[in-house]
Amino acid sequence: MTTEVRVPTLGESVTEATVATWFKKPGDSVDVDEMLCELETDKVTVEVPSPVAGTLEDIVANEGDTVGVDALLANIAPAGEAGSTEVEPRPSAAKPEAAPASGDAAPVDVMVPTLGESVSEATVSTWFKKVGDSVEQDEMLCELETDKVSVEVPAPASGTLTEILAEEGATVEAGGKLAVMSGGAGGAAKGAVEAPAPSSASAAEPTTSGRGDVEDAPSAKKAMAEAGLDPKNVKGTGKDGRVMKEDVSAAIAAAKSAPAQSAAPAQAQRAPSPAEDAAREERVKMTRLRQTIARRLKDAQNTAAMLTTYNEVDMTEVMALRKQYKDLFEKKHGARLGFMSFFTKACVHALKEVPEVNAEIDGNEVVYKNFVHMGIAAGTPQGLVVPVLRDVDSKSFAEIELEIAEKGKRARDGKLSMAEMQGGTFTISNGGVYGSLMSSPILNPPQSGILGMHKIQDRPMVINGEIKIRPMMYLALSYDHRIVDGKGAVTFLVRVKEALEDPRRLLMDL
Repeated sequence: MTTEVRVPTLGESVTEATVATWFKKPGDSVDVDEMLCELETDKVTVEVPSPVAGTLEDIVANEGDTVGVDALLANIAPAGEAGSTEVEPRPSAAKPEAAPASGDAAPVDVMVPTLGESVSEATVSTWFKKVGDSVEQDEMLCELETDKVSVEVPAPASGTLTEILAEEGATVEAGGKLAVMSGGAGGAAKGAVEAPAPSSASAAEPTTSGRGDVEDAPSAKKAMAEAGLDPKNVKGTGKDGRVMKEDVSAAIAAAKSAPAQSAAPAQAQRAPSPAEDAAREERVKMTRLRQTIARRLKDAQNTAAMLTTYNEVDMTEVMALRKQYKDLFEKKHGARLGFMSFFTKACVHALKEVPEVNAEIDGNEVVYKNFVHMGIAAGTPQGLVVPVLRDVDSKSFAEIELEIAEKGKRARDGKLSMAEMQGGTFTISNGGVYGSLMSSPILNPPQSGILGMHKIQDRPMVINGEIKIRPMMYLALSYDHRIVDGKGAVTFLVRVKEALEDPRRLLMDL
């Protein structure tokens, strides 16, 4: 009577595994508890022993196949009933070419998953597979990006990707169709062709590392190849001396920490191979937001004649005024009195005197703006964004503070629209909130000026011939030298400094 060999329990929360290696082939005799094959999961490696003594009749799940718990792996016939099994193994065990063509399998649709609350559409960022590729179930097919998060789309089944309906850059709606797969055969055929069961001693020779017919784990062979390690120099801890993936990791760690050997100084001082360096690298695809930021900032460097001028401001008066009125201000207006409203008002004041800083180049013309749309740069988990406060030259301190707080919160939540980040005429960037003492901000095209704020730090200053400790901040103005001369840039920064060191000048428009 034939005995079935099935996938054992794999561990808590583990429902499937990959057949890594078969140590027996159809027709081989096996003893009770002799190891038949090895399975690999994302957590552990599981050895499958023979439940009875007999002859391996056929192999149902080939190397590379993904199997679930209790799935059928093979059949074992009693020793006296195995006469014909050596000649006629099941086609699936030894003849991957007999597997049905992927085109004959039922098609499987790849759909856009749920994107999250209030998110109805996404952009196809990257396809990791192309039409004709074989894929395994849950292998990542593509990545979608929304204005909030990136969403990975796994394969719903093993098979072959037959059609891509939404190319990179396309906008798709939740529940829409991304691609079509032919289910079942593609992934299994690929696994069977790429990792055939060892059929003879000669086929196993290149990977036995001089240990007879002991086959190293596939993951270990791959790791040794990437690290440039000789299998003979790796000590195996698996059954019969088999090299496991963790053995390769231990060998690499030992090679790095081992002291230089006097007998082989050249080898001890060998520089890491490119494969070893690559194994320690991590590649992460840039998000669409980060790609946009990178492109715009590089455009600014390539286009504008950018220059930066510096000054410093004594924040004593602004801090005293804020301390005196912040409670009353918040009680009346429902907003905290911060430093940004002072800087915004000071910049508006200076832009009136130096209008070229609030202008832009359009071809052979200079466009002067008779209004101020102030961009306030804000760091978010997704990257730097610049929401725009429109017509700040006609707004009060309270209106500015309320709008900064509201737009800052929505920027962090990823809820700003593109319209709210366009049309700015001048920008303020506050690196001081992160501890920056001095830096050169980069222009936000097509604007011609950006003011960089920095950390407030107590420093000794000479005041009326006496050394006093004052809260000082470095200011930096980056400007487009094509339309802003040095005199205009310095004048602008001096006017900002004067307005902040004596805020009463803002009331009197001085």
